[in-house]
Amino acid sequence: MDLKFNVAGRIAKPVNDVFEAVVNPDHLSHFFTTGGAKGRLETGATVTWDFADFPGAFPVHVVEVVPNRKIVLHWGSADDAPEGETAATHDNTVTMTFEPLDEGRTLVQITEEGWKETPKGLKASYGNCEGWTGMLCAMKVWLEHGINLREGFYK
Repeated sequence: MDLKFNVAGRIAKPVNDVFEAVVNPDHLSHFFTTGGAKGRLETGATVTWDFADFPGAFPVHVVEVVPNRKIVLHWGSADDAPEGETAATHDNTVTMTFEPLDEGRTLVQITEEGWKETPKGLKASYGNCEGWTGMLCAMKVWLEHGINLREGFYK
């Protein structure tokens, strides 16, 4: 069993706008990181993301950035953290791809993998799948309509 998922969505904005919304912490903080993002996503950087639903800033290690095409990140997996903690002893890999479509739209795909094949790993993978799906929905609404879908959703 390989605990891995892929979510995808189409956003009615050009690929450069969608890509910039993810790599720029000021933009990302409007629709995803409810506690804020610090640091631009650039190859080799370590940035922090903070979420109201999982308090405490998470380190995110940026493995690769190909402008307007791909972002690869490593971040901690909660599948082997002690009960009540979100810190991890190993990292998952998140890969985001950005594909320009007709009519100025962009297809965003997000894949995450690396959980341990345990009941806790399966539960953690479902939670992150939900989170990335929510991120895509919130990004679409933010970029297309200027609405922060996550504001007040978690706190």
